[in-house]
Amino acid sequence: MDWDLKEELRDCLVAAAPYGGPIALLRNPGRKEKPASARPVLEIYSASGVPLASLLWKSGPMVSLGWSAEEELLCVQEDGVVLVYGLHGDFRRHFSMGNEVLQNRVLDARIFHTEFGSGVAILTGAHRFTLSANVGDLKLRRMPEVPGLQSAPSCWTTMCQDRVAHILLAVGPDLYLLDHAACSAVTPPGLAPGVSSFLQMAVSFTYRHLALFTDTGYIWMGTASLKEKLCEFNCNIRAPPKQMVWCSRPRSKERAVVVAWERRLMVVGDAPEGIQFVLDEDSYLVPELDGVRIFSRSTHEFLHEVPVASEEIFKIASMAPGALLLEAQKEYEKESQKADEYLREIQELGQLPQAVQQCIEAAGHEHWPDMQKSLLRAASFGKCFLDRFPPDSFVRMCQDLRVLNAIRDYHIGIPLTYSQYKQLTIQVLLDRLVLRRLYPLAIQICEYLRLPEVQGVSRILAHWACYKVQQKDVSDEDVARAINQKLGDTPGVSYSDIAARAYGCGRTELAIKLLEYEPRSGEQVPLLLKMKRSKLALSKAIESGDTDLVFTVLLHLKNELNRGDFFMTLRNQPMALSLYRQFCKHQELETLKDLYNQDDNHQELGSFHVRASYAAEERIEGRVAALQTAADAFYKAKNEFAAKATEDQMRLLRLQRRLEDELGGRFLDLSVHDTVTTLILSGQNKRAEQLARDFRIPDKRLWWLKLTALADLEDWEELEKFSKSKKSPIGYLPFVEICMKQHNKYEAKKYASRVGPEQKVKALLLVGDVAQAADVAIEHRNEAEMSLVLSHCTGATDGATADKIQRARAQVQKK
Repeated sequence: MDWDLKEELRDCLVAAAPYGGPIALLRNPGRKEKPASARPVLEIYSASGVPLASLLWKSGPMVSLGWSAEEELLCVQEDGVVLVYGLHGDFRRHFSMGNEVLQNRVLDARIFHTEFGSGVAILTGAHRFTLSANVGDLKLRRMPEVPGLQSAPSCWTTMCQDRVAHILLAVGPDLYLLDHAACSAVTPPGLAPGVSSFLQMAVSFTYRHLALFTDTGYIWMGTASLKEKLCEFNCNIRAPPKQMVWCSRPRSKERAVVVAWERRLMVVGDAPEGIQFVLDEDSYLVPELDGVRIFSRSTHEFLHEVPVASEEIFKIASMAPGALLLEAQKEYEKESQKADEYLREIQELGQLPQAVQQCIEAAGHEHWPDMQKSLLRAASFGKCFLDRFPPDSFVRMCQDLRVLNAIRDYHIGIPLTYSQYKQLTIQVLLDRLVLRRLYPLAIQICEYLRLPEVQGVSRILAHWACYKVQQKDVSDEDVARAINQKLGDTPGVSYSDIAARAYGCGRTELAIKLLEYEPRSGEQVPLLLKMKRSKLALSKAIESGDTDLVFTVLLHLKNELNRGDFFMTLRNQPMALSLYRQFCKHQELETLKDLYNQDDNHQELGSFHVRASYAAEERIEGRVAALQTAADAFYKAKNEFAAKATEDQMRLLRLQRRLEDELGGRFLDLSVHDTVTTLILSGQNKRAEQLARDFRIPDKRLWWLKLTALADLEDWEELEKFSKSKKSPIGYLPFVEICMKQHNKYEAKKYASRVGPEQKVKALLLVGDVAQAADVAIEHRNEAEMSLVLSHCTGATDGATADKIQRARAQVQKK
């Protein structure tokens, strides 16, 4: 261990994270009255004792330390406040365990891990328990009261069963299990008689097993559900142990508990005899997935069950296939014929694939590189004599061992075992390297394992950049340039996330420089708005061409700036002004009018008042007044046509109101044409003609309107009078068409005779007189008219007419 500890571990509050995690020490935690210079010191070290952080503890008295699953240090104070620190001593956040804990103070605390995250359990001075199963999503649970509990329990621990956190505590000879609903008394099956107190208890790493140390010196081991006893061991020591933890491998049938006193360590299990070790120094036990880490001021060791593959290969006089293969490889290096003898022996038993697999598996559990290489060379040697042995397991083991050896290095200080590495996964390991700011090593591992960029190198570079922006001793320009040179256009890296981190560190200008490298405007703009750089955000949104993004910025600017500044900003951005006008047309009409007034845009202002006269006003006086305002605006805009049209509309509205008053019926909001038509349909022909004169409706249009209206009324007599009133400006073919449309062939024939020569054929065909139409077409000697008549001939009734046309066409074509 690289640390220089002057105090004994027993004089410090100690917390060590699992999976080869860091160690936290709080020196001199017990002295409450001390000068400022003698305040406790919180120190954080790697597992190899390399200092990571050191800070003077200036907060309240601390009761317990613990590490979360994300390697954040949780410091539980006496007042129930939990302070959270990062691996490098940076303060992250704090939270309270509730008012009851604050009032009654904290007697003891435990930090535990579940599948939901990391939890905190508190024992208060009122001898009540408060628990939160996940500090990331804090939900406090006040556990039920233990009946008759007047003093602190002799020992207690947390357990997780059926996805629910429980508390197991001992009060004299009794055990109680607390869940969210009730307090239940439990009894371990098969417990030796005479127990008057439980001195220590320990739950296994996976919460499946429980160990209880009694005042009689017996250690009871069973399932955590307290339904089955595994074994019981008499250690013949009645003194309460300092620590007791489980030591077992995943899927192993062996069960063992490690018990530590001041200078003695004992491993007990199913065997009648335990294994004892003498400790030279005060030590601390850290339970792991597959063993126990034991560290002191000078050493850091790992106690674990020997893996089956290693035991088979290395036990004395072993004849296991892996052992024989290892010997064969060693003899082969010596150029001895014994190598062939060992190989033949393995092959005769058909165990060569098993031997290769044993050597590969044993290599994974070895910590010394030389022994790893020896076993892997043996596996490679055996593979040469197999035809179809899949190489994946060998290659994968070589890769895993290279990664493990790199992180086990003294300077890195993450002593993971192979089992822990597989449980942790490579992604979590990379996260932990990033947390320690070991970016080069993390990138080398990603490149060596050929991980996808988004999951590997890109993600690590993004973390590096977020760390880089926190270096306040480097100028913004240099930091931005360094980040861009390193990251470039690396896929999966978001410059906006890095800029957000820079802004969070108070480096706004650096954040803006970093956003210049962000290619996605949708990521730039929200952060610029958050930084109150709204005008720059508007420019970026306009450059992107994304109208939704522009609208977002405009609404933000509208709420942020006063009305005058907002309008001035829009005047400098024509595209934004146009989009805002579109928005106002649908949402804020008064704002739109103000915009037009400010810009002296009389043309649009006139159009606005025209629309407003129909949208908002119901009274005729109000509408006319709005139209008069619109006409004035059009005159100012020098648009005389629009102004005259508006004045005509005003006259029409007044006239329509007068007609409604005099004649009844609905005239308002009709067009001039519809008004004329309505008057004709009402029999007001003179009024209709006067209206046509007033509004200068051309004769042709008036004749069409009157023709259509009289036909709709089926007033054929009036229609005939109308047709004879003067020469029709639209001809008489429309009369034929309108009559036929009303299915009145009789009336249509009256007008067919009056149709001019150029439209005679068409009129006759409309009334169904094919023979006369043929005669007219032949008389005109017009081939197009002949073809038209021929197309209307039917074989049964018009055969003679068709023949006559065919002969006439032939004569025309000859000439």
